[in-house]
Amino acid sequence: MGALELAGTIVGLVYLFLEYKANVWLWPAGILMSLLYVVVFFHGKFYADAGVYLYYIGANIYGLAVWMKGRHAHDSNQTEMPITHTPKRLIPLLMIAFAVVYAVIAFVLVRYTDSPVPYGDAFTTSLSIVAMYMLAKKYLEQWLLWIVVNVVSTALYLWKGLYPTAVLFTVYVVVAVLGYLNWRKQMLGCQPDPYPSNSNQ
Repeated sequence: MGALELAGTIVGLVYLFLEYKANVWLWPAGILMSLLYVVVFFHGKFYADAGVYLYYIGANIYGLAVWMKGRHAHDSNQTEMPITHTPKRLIPLLMIAFAVVYAVIAFVLVRYTDSPVPYGDAFTTSLSIVAMYMLAKKYLEQWLLWIVVNVVSTALYLWKGLYPTAVLFTVYVVVAVLGYLNWRKQMLGCQPDPYPSNSNQ
């Protein structure tokens, strides 16, 4: 698994750079990274993480379609789908979705698997699912969720001995903070007053 984990780490760094730049090529890189980590995490008995990377394959395809559609849904001078705040009405729904998914995953891991960290695994997995949806919609606050996911994941992977992956997720923490600041700067440059335009969506 060492070679696959290293390959996943390298592709993950490329993916992270593309996400930081809000570049549409992050999605093909995400598909490849997801395929590699399905194998890595299943072998390491991080079953929920392996499952979420299966979800990521579909989510990356969905994200690519949404971003490409978004490029054509706005004026012809805009080359990329715009970054926006998460609509306020959506926040309670996302919180409920997280709670439900967490409860289901935790139950399955405790009852039917030998996962060594079922609750931590369920937490990062369920929060990642919500964050991935927000990324596909290009919501700024997706970065805040990734900061939490990456901090917890780093600790879990260090404990499990997946050191290259732990290094990758440590970098993710730093870049998630920088990514939030960069996306916010990009968003404010295009939409000086974004909340009023989204508050009734």
